[in-house]
Amino acid sequence: MAAYQKLYQTGELKERIQLAREIMRNCHLCPHRCGVNRLEGETAKCRTASQAVVSSYGPHFGEEAPLVGRYGSGTIFFTWCNLRCVFCQNYTISQQGEGRPVSKGELARIMLSLEQRGCHNINLVTPTHVVPQILEALEIAAGLGLSIPLVYNCGGYESVETLKLLDGVVDIYMPDMKYSDERIARRFSGVKNYPEVNRAAIKEMHRQVGDLEIDERGIATRGLLVRHLVLPNGLAGTPHVVRFLAEEISKNTYLNVMAQYYPANRAFKIPALSRPLLKQEFIEAVNIAREHGLERLDGIRTRSVIRPI
Repeated sequence: MAAYQKLYQTGELKERIQLAREIMRNCHLCPHRCGVNRLEGETAKCRTASQAVVSSYGPHFGEEAPLVGRYGSGTIFFTWCNLRCVFCQNYTISQQGEGRPVSKGELARIMLSLEQRGCHNINLVTPTHVVPQILEALEIAAGLGLSIPLVYNCGGYESVETLKLLDGVVDIYMPDMKYSDERIARRFSGVKNYPEVNRAAIKEMHRQVGDLEIDERGIATRGLLVRHLVLPNGLAGTPHVVRFLAEEISKNTYLNVMAQYYPANRAFKIPALSRPLLKQEFIEAVNIAREHGLERLDGIRTRSVIRPI
């Protein structure tokens, strides 16, 4: 049984909804702390008011193997984002607003439809700014029998206060660790204090769910799965990321060292980001992770897609 079912049955899920909605009155769901009243239709960084906006949903077979299994990960792509990554490959969704508003009832039906199609989990992509709306929909869906794990798939710029509302709700956290350098994060994603905020969030996520647990089918049921996109010219700060995970989280951390970088969105105009990742850069990142004792590495299976040196 998914973690949220227990909270639904005890009535605590309803309490979490009330707390989350109250945060939206002077919005500080994420570290931007914009302070607008989203319940009254005001918007700021995330450009989202009282309703969640969804771009698409369906079984996804391009995620990490423990999420995909045989029938796919049930992804729901939320529109807008609290980051402004210049290299975002989904920028039409995250920065241009591709999608449509959905009610809590419709979002609940989407969740249930993904379970009915056999998906192994509900994969909430870019959920940070719509946590209250997700909780409202989840209450409805849980009451109608939703029981598969909930995946919180985020950019890693999270408020610990908001994450605590998700304790016992989220089964699997899948955050990015994008940068180790605050200046680079500010330049390329438009956020302040990313490394500090990101590390505090990762610690809270791990406190809640621990290391990734995988069942006899090879399907993830609970735990932390971290993504790290390797950027050209060492801009992601891989050595610091893996050192933090190994020394302050767990050497048993499941880490996807991602090789998928290519110049998208505005990255073509930035010399340091204007080329694809080189094979050697990716291999070096994997080797650094291993040198720090991290062996649960998902990204090594993607070597073949890297452009040769």
